[in-house]
Amino acid sequence: MIRHGRATGFAVAALSAAAGLAFAGPSRAERSDAPVTAHYSDHASAAPVAVGLAVNTLTASPVLSSDADGVTATPIAEHSLASIEQVVSSLEDVAKPDSAKSLSELVNAYASSEVPDAELECLATAVYFEAKSETLAGQLTVAEVLINRTESGRFPSSLCGVVKQRGQFSFVRGGRLPAISHASPQWRRAVAIAHIARHDLANGNAPHALFFHARRVSPGWKLTRVAAVGNHVFYR
Repeated sequence: MIRHGRATGFAVAALSAAAGLAFAGPSRAERSDAPVTAHYSDHASAAPVAVGLAVNTLTASPVLSSDADGVTATPIAEHSLASIEQVVSSLEDVAKPDSAKSLSELVNAYASSEVPDAELECLATAVYFEAKSETLAGQLTVAEVLINRTESGRFPSSLCGVVKQRGQFSFVRGGRLPAISHASPQWRRAVAIAHIARHDLANGNAPHALFFHARRVSPGWKLTRVAAVGNHVFYR
């Protein structure tokens, strides 16, 4: 008979294996060349197998307990099935390829306090100051405007060049980005949105837009209006 400690140990080992398979990212060399969507999709088939092993171990193994009538064995599933289901659900979300994830799932997957390079930091900073109170779709649409500018030939070709261009964004002072608390959830979301936009993992709601302003102002631009998303109006 497997005692409680051994059953739990087997389950933890199996769940750890599942998490390791699901979360294992590409090597440093692969990160520079491989598409972002490969980060999780390579492990989609391995994670459910390990999760199944963990669930089978837990549901099949008894827990020994004692009372006035002696020692009895109770299936561990009666004690922890709810927590097992939560773990399984989390691992299934991780194993899902990026192409099948919703915007909120992508944000949860890529939310981070750190940025890998200056370009992503510039984009995340613009999202933070221009749209941190917006919906995720609104933040993504703002991010896409900056990316569209880099590809238009009418603006600087780098994200930092676009963000720091003189007279474009009021939060930029003297060509410098202001300090941001990287511990805030708003910053972590901005980093995720910047990553999603930069790698084209989801689409915003204003295709080809190059300009936007807050709904509360009316600049009188002679431009083609593309969409209104959240508190911003977008043009090209």
